[in-house]
Amino acid sequence: MPIPTTPPADAGSRPDSGQIHRQRFTVAFDYAVAFTRDAFDPANGALASVMEGPAMGDGAPRPRCVAFVDLGVLSGHPELPAAISAHFAGRDDLPPLVRAPVVLPGGEAVKNDPALIGQMHDVILGAGIDRHSYVVAVGGGAFLDAVGLAASTAHRGVRLVRVPTTVLAQNDSGVGVKSAINRNGAKNQIGTFAPPWAVVNDSAFLDTLPPRDRLAGMAEAVKVALIRDGAFFDWLERSADALALFEIPAVEHLIRRCAELHMRQIAEGGDPFEQGSARPLDFGHWSAHKLETLTRNHLRHGEAVAIGVALDTRYSVLAGLLPEGEDLRVAVLLEHLGFRLWHPALARRGEDGRPLVLAGLEEFREHLGGRLTITLLAGIGHGVEVNEMDPALVERAIGWLALREQG
Repeated sequence: MPIPTTPPADAGSRPDSGQIHRQRFTVAFDYAVAFTRDAFDPANGALASVMEGPAMGDGAPRPRCVAFVDLGVLSGHPELPAAISAHFAGRDDLPPLVRAPVVLPGGEAVKNDPALIGQMHDVILGAGIDRHSYVVAVGGGAFLDAVGLAASTAHRGVRLVRVPTTVLAQNDSGVGVKSAINRNGAKNQIGTFAPPWAVVNDSAFLDTLPPRDRLAGMAEAVKVALIRDGAFFDWLERSADALALFEIPAVEHLIRRCAELHMRQIAEGGDPFEQGSARPLDFGHWSAHKLETLTRNHLRHGEAVAIGVALDTRYSVLAGLLPEGEDLRVAVLLEHLGFRLWHPALARRGEDGRPLVLAGLEEFREHLGGRLTITLLAGIGHGVEVNEMDPALVERAIGWLALREQG
């Protein structure tokens, strides 16, 4: 129950005096992240292991389930909706799938169309999904973001099981606690913090990824290694050939270690719902988000992050935080993996002559509010927070990337 505080002795003389009742409680979140292959094979029990199939008690209705599938995934897996239906129908340890999987657009299209969130709400509520029932989302990171927003706001939150289908979703956004859609061209303006019920990472989906999507997710692995795990960065350097060739054992290790580091930051970083001003997992993202907008999403998120990571690593050197040469090491790894560290949008300037990408700093601050807080590098594996960025040094860092592009 609330514990009243004792007002000061002279409080009665103040016009705004009164007792303050401060309520404090802690909610523990616990969700499983499973790593498997062919999750919808009839013999695979990964989904059943993270979902409660039987009734919750005498007289309690059995949990139900609906599934949403990213349209983009069907190009490589046209049989997926039927496989999902068969998987649920064939196992008595899963809740019943109450209708055929619903296929919706993926990518930034689903995050740019709020009407699709309403369609998801109609499906969830129309199927009788309650807080003890499930929404299964199968798709890329943007698709999981949008379905996550719908699931977290229907009945104030129903159980969400994510099945990420891209490298980026499996190693980063799919194992996190955020969901969002875009508004007025700005990234992730409408969203919630809502941990999933569970995540099932299925490596079979990686087999059919287009080359750009295979590569894009690796940028987040480089990012998290740079700020949290120098040994992982060393491994990325040693394994660059295998990763560039998309050899599955190496890619699976990249995904698992990257996911572990992201989950550790969320669990142990002290601010899982970003109530403060720092977002260490968004190293390189202030410019990446702006580049996505400036290019009208021609750049994949991971491609923009690779540029942003290279930019902020060079800035860290120019600011005297990081030893000279470490920026080259990072750029060489990213380029070896296959990233291009330049886009013409970096050269675009506003009427004031300043690079348009610089507007990303204020947009980054506004998204959280409070004081601008940017993660930079004090060493490989060692991120540090700063509260200002020198525009002149940012321009010099952009110039460095331009010179690398020129050869």
